[in-house]
Amino acid sequence: MNPITQWMSQSPAFARIAALPRPVLMALGAGIIALGVVMSLWLRTPDYQTLFSNIEGRDGGAIVTILKQRNIPYEFANGGTTILVPADQVYTLRLQLAEQGLPRGGNTGFELLDESRFGASQFTEQVTYQRALEGELARSIESMHPVQSARVHLAIPRQSLFVRDREAPTASVLLTLYPGRTLSKAQVSAISWLVSSRVPKLNAENVSVVDQDGHLLSRPGGEAGMDSTRRSFVIDIEQRTVQRILTLLNPIVGTGNVRAQVSATVDFSQREQTSETYRPNETPGTAAIRSKQTSDSIQNGVLPAQGVPGALSNEPPPNAIAPIQTPPPAQPPAGQAQAAQAPGTPPGAEAVTTPAVADTGSMRNDSTINYEVDRTINHIKHELGSLRRLSVAVVVNYIDEDGTPTPLDTSEMDKIKELVQQAMAYSAERGDSLSVVNTAFTESGPAPVPVWENPKYQNYALVLGKYLLILIALLFVWRSIVKPIIKGFADAQVERVKNEAKQQATSEQRRQDEQRASEISRYEENLNTARTMAQKDPRAVAMVLRSWMEKNGTS
Repeated sequence: MNPITQWMSQSPAFARIAALPRPVLMALGAGIIALGVVMSLWLRTPDYQTLFSNIEGRDGGAIVTILKQRNIPYEFANGGTTILVPADQVYTLRLQLAEQGLPRGGNTGFELLDESRFGASQFTEQVTYQRALEGELARSIESMHPVQSARVHLAIPRQSLFVRDREAPTASVLLTLYPGRTLSKAQVSAISWLVSSRVPKLNAENVSVVDQDGHLLSRPGGEAGMDSTRRSFVIDIEQRTVQRILTLLNPIVGTGNVRAQVSATVDFSQREQTSETYRPNETPGTAAIRSKQTSDSIQNGVLPAQGVPGALSNEPPPNAIAPIQTPPPAQPPAGQAQAAQAPGTPPGAEAVTTPAVADTGSMRNDSTINYEVDRTINHIKHELGSLRRLSVAVVVNYIDEDGTPTPLDTSEMDKIKELVQQAMAYSAERGDSLSVVNTAFTESGPAPVPVWENPKYQNYALVLGKYLLILIALLFVWRSIVKPIIKGFADAQVERVKNEAKQQATSEQRRQDEQRASEISRYEENLNTARTMAQKDPRAVAMVLRSWMEKNGTS
């Protein structure tokens, strides 16, 4: 009989299993087979296929990072230029990575020109050259650290023979920046100049740079970047004010025991003012002379020509007539000079007239002086971005005295407030506001995530559950199948040994019985022989007995 068949017929475990109903036995057998298949599929190595090949190191690192975050197994091939993933996830991963712009090394450059085709038209060659140029510019822009990916679009119009019909080329650049990184104005200008210097007759002002959020980073015509410049100017004022406040207060209250926030109101309006101011007239001795007119007339005993020129002047003079005596005019008081304003003299001029002195003739002297009108013209152009108001809020933590938070004294708070005013250049005329508060800080970090909601511990629990399930399945198989089989084989071996020992003991007992029986039969045979000899020859027997007795007596 086969030992296994013998064990199955003698094992109590198999007897208990065999005693179960047939449907239960069939279900148990099917479950054991299914468990074996699942375990074999679960534990076997997955079938890997190529996800991407001929990838660059930068793209490979980004792809591997995403695969690690998603707990997806992967392998390398062809010296690290090929990434292999499980076959059932290849197409899903390609679509998901393409959504994130990976791999980015797909920009084609001047290698397109290596694939020249015979018979290609001039338009096709121009498009190929433009694609190659766009790809090379995109590669150059992607070499900047904040740029994750870039796309360049060139609009190069066809050149016309007529100068008035020619159009300048334009370009647009779409940037995808890494999270948490930004481009400075200098970097945006560098991108614009990089693109413009590569394309003939392209001006840097005709290059538009846009980020992935749709924000215009360049400044075409000086309009688009103004908001960014103004915002940077305001932020710079606020940050510098906060830094000055913290620099003064940190050594006093300790680092981390003061918080400061500044809000600046800046006026960016452009204003020009022109004013003209007239002051009262100055004295003639100090005023500036604008113009001066002098007239002198002297007559001594010479009568001027009289009459009408012509024939009548040759007539004899008329008869003499006695003159009419006219009294002389009244003389002015002593110390005063008689002055008459010449006709036509402006109000701002001084007229000096010397009265005629009649001796034998006459003399007259007229003088007109015009003084410059005093005025002031001011043309003021207000600076763009003048600070209108500062609002500062400062919070100071309680001091720690023997482990007990204690508020600061009023005098200390007054000193701190005065220091803050000096640091912020406080101006009441400007309308600045300052608030300094002394309170205890509450260090509250982010709300703790429960253990069962933490993805890290969820992954640990999943892996632990997997191995625990495997352990339970192995324990069940051990206790239900393997252990009874091993125990049955052991019991059969012990039983066989016992049977062999029993058989050996039985054979030994039989041999001893046979030997004892043979010895008894031989003794009886000898006794019968001795009896027969004693009956036949008693004298010889007596001599033998005498010799035995003598031997015993001597010994």
